[in-house]
Amino acid sequence: MGTLIFGLAGVLAFVTGLTLELDWLCFWSKPVPMLALLLWLRAAPSGPYRRWIVIGLLLSLLGDMLLAWPADLFVFGLGAFLLAHLAYLRAYLLHTRRLAPLALWVAAGCGAAIFALLASGGLGSLLLPVGCYALAISTMLWRALARLGMGLDRQSALLAAGGAALFVLSDSLIGINRFVSPFTGASYLIILSYWLGQGGIAASAMAHSNAISSSTIPPAPPQEIGYSN
Repeated sequence: MGTLIFGLAGVLAFVTGLTLELDWLCFWSKPVPMLALLLWLRAAPSGPYRRWIVIGLLLSLLGDMLLAWPADLFVFGLGAFLLAHLAYLRAYLLHTRRLAPLALWVAAGCGAAIFALLASGGLGSLLLPVGCYALAISTMLWRALARLGMGLDRQSALLAAGGAALFVLSDSLIGINRFVSPFTGASYLIILSYWLGQGGIAASAMAHSNAISSSTIPPAPPQEIGYSN
């Protein structure tokens, strides 16, 4: 409960900073929700899936601060988020490497559409980095969707797929707002979809860890029934 309140306080502070145009409040409150997710996952049983999700969250936190820093560190922030997507990709590959053609087509279509839209705005020297990033996020989405219907923990698979989709949406909105056409409310939509996406991914690790922990608990020995004269 404490970490939830901590995270929600960060969300409220950041949204207040956006509304009142208080850059200092946005800067200091932006990492709070991610820190709350990391603290929350400390309670989850350890395992390789949780470990890679935590690495992705840490890299995302780094990307947050690089993008929020009062200097043009966009490329470095992009690099941190690229590594975060690769960490999530590694986590998803732990459970299945099946082709999943439908998931592949959906993810490839999303990635191609995003890249084509951003390229239409004129990326210049960022064409190659953004292209690599679009490939990474679409691959991450593909592998998240591929976990669905695999007989894995259903809750974990759904949370990971939903979180990945929201993360892709947030990244797409950033690109559209920066390179194509700025739009009203972009900052709110970007950050809220981003936090919801990261929350879904983190929750998938919690659900998976709990499911694994429950399945390894040995059954209780049968109780003997005693009879008294």
